[in-house]
Amino acid sequence: MKNKRALIIGASGLVGSHLLNLLLADESYQQVTVLVRRPLPVDHSRCRVVTIDFDNKSTWLDYVKADDVFCCLGTTMKQARTKEKFFKVDFEYTLAIARQAVETGATRCFLVSALGADASSSVFYNRVKGEIENALSKLPFKALHIFRPSLLLGNRQDNRPMEAIATKLSGIFSGLMMGPLRPYRPIQASHVALAMQRAAGTDDGQGTIVHSSMEIEKYLKEKK
Repeated sequence: MKNKRALIIGASGLVGSHLLNLLLADESYQQVTVLVRRPLPVDHSRCRVVTIDFDNKSTWLDYVKADDVFCCLGTTMKQARTKEKFFKVDFEYTLAIARQAVETGATRCFLVSALGADASSSVFYNRVKGEIENALSKLPFKALHIFRPSLLLGNRQDNRPMEAIATKLSGIFSGLMMGPLRPYRPIQASHVALAMQRAAGTDDGQGTIVHSSMEIEKYLKEKK
């Protein structure tokens, strides 16, 4: 299908920034709308960057009309500082945009979640990721693609010391993470973005489709 419209939230993040470049290079999309909290320096004829206030619906209500919605929005407890603010970004903002998008005609949604996402988890981060998965699955999208990567590798704009340490250690031990440890092997954020773009290039998926880190890597090989 050509002449599609894409909507991205979280385009300044690790996965979202890669995804934005991929969708702009994908000629099946006639327009890519990006909703951001701060100006994003993108100069492309098919890209519309809209600076919004997620808490003020009137700033984004008229810009969510799309065929495909890509949800890459996320924060950390260090950035959010409180569980309430973390929940607002990872759950409330994502759900509000997706709900309005599907009401105005969006048929597919692509969500970056996380390994271990589970609405019943005792771990707050995993529980919120599971809750947003469940909430989006109840919206009337034709297809919901959920991507659950393990530790994401890539150059982040923000400083995350613990993730930096984990990334260095993963480079040492990644080759040893086989068998039952294989699902926990870190994955490049660019690979997740590419899997999202390739999943969007197929029209055969319906319902809720979950992609683990291992399946993302396998998906990339199969969809070349």
